[in-house]
Amino acid sequence: MLLRFAVENHLSIKEKQELSLVASSLKDREEGLIASNAAPGKRVLPAAVIYGANASGKTNLLRALGFMRGAVLFSHNRGEPGERIPRSPFRLDPACADAPSTFELDFVVEGERYHYGFEALDDAFQSEWLYAFPSTSNRRQMLFERKAGEAIAFDFGRGLKGRNRVIADLTRPNSLFLSTAAQNNHEQLSPVARFFSEIRTAFDIDTPGPLLSRLLSDGDMDPRVIEFLKKIGTGIVGFERREEELPEEARTFSKALAAAFATVDKKPPQLDLEQKNTDIFLELAHQDCYGNPVYFDVGEESAGTQRLLGVLGRVYRVLDKGDLLVIDELDASLHTQASEAVLALVSSAALNPKGAQLIATTHDTNLLRSEFLRRDQIWFTEKDEGGATHLYPLSDFSTRKGDNIEKGYLQGRFGAIPFAGSAADLLADG
Repeated sequence: MLLRFAVENHLSIKEKQELSLVASSLKDREEGLIASNAAPGKRVLPAAVIYGANASGKTNLLRALGFMRGAVLFSHNRGEPGERIPRSPFRLDPACADAPSTFELDFVVEGERYHYGFEALDDAFQSEWLYAFPSTSNRRQMLFERKAGEAIAFDFGRGLKGRNRVIADLTRPNSLFLSTAAQNNHEQLSPVARFFSEIRTAFDIDTPGPLLSRLLSDGDMDPRVIEFLKKIGTGIVGFERREEELPEEARTFSKALAAAFATVDKKPPQLDLEQKNTDIFLELAHQDCYGNPVYFDVGEESAGTQRLLGVLGRVYRVLDKGDLLVIDELDASLHTQASEAVLALVSSAALNPKGAQLIATTHDTNLLRSEFLRRDQIWFTEKDEGGATHLYPLSDFSTRKGDNIEKGYLQGRFGAIPFAGSAADLLADG
């Protein structure tokens, strides 16, 4: 369960920006709030939605969270000695190139609250820290600290058991201690690192129909997805899988590609390189005028339906596991009511008993009137004159329950819009 994420000096984010999913004291809708004794205030938001003009930094905030996730999961086992850390410091101020990029996360694992973070330079993680807040005392307890300096040095707290010094010796300058510990099955730290694998990111859900059809056919199609599509009027009433023989040239290409990747001992994600003569595709059923099913390839469905297939599969998976889902441009190709229905899924105590969470960017201002969004779930991004992104919540402004937030946003009351005034003003002679 995510409580807070903060980042500094990464992409368009120069100064420290912070996103909180801890519920405020606002007297808004409480149904759907996640109860957690480990969280400040004991209530956590199931979702946060971020608004802002194009190029204001919404996606960069999500990419920063994705970078932190990747560093924890892969910096040890996928990195090579001396390899550059793929950070992206703020480029519009030359001083930021030599300054560290900082990432911090507060989260709850197995009922315990943790605070974890690190500072990254191009060639090394110069500092790293993990603190716990035991439920017995709720007082901060240091588990480990990695100190900045030319040589890697660690301090370990009494509460961290295990082969800490051995793992410290295995930690490279360009790998995180938490990543190294997880790869070496550290009993106490592995569940902490596993939290990062439970962050599901979706930046490019728009997938070509044939590829989407294959990806959906790889596993069991969730019947809840079909039921959802039925309810929102897509005309879809069922599905089936169709097996098709691969042409000879496709089999030859697959064999050559498998051999090429075998030489570097790597396999690209979401690419099946096993040798096979047939492929399986998903087809969606509609009813004809006599009530009989007629099957269409996924690629023949509308862009909105295709995107919903990608979104809903992810949403139901995180609901089942209590994970965090991060979606860039939730509203792309979707009607407002479809986007709101996705919010409703994670905001339902009955449908979300494990405390799954959603963080999404959007331009759909109609959602600002949704009954499923509290005022403390609405965030904005805006760039200053120096090109740096600033993130701030609606709760920074004086509003009342029942206010027309959409109208206020479009009027520029909360900032985070491309320009003030009407579109006609852009056409006027200067």
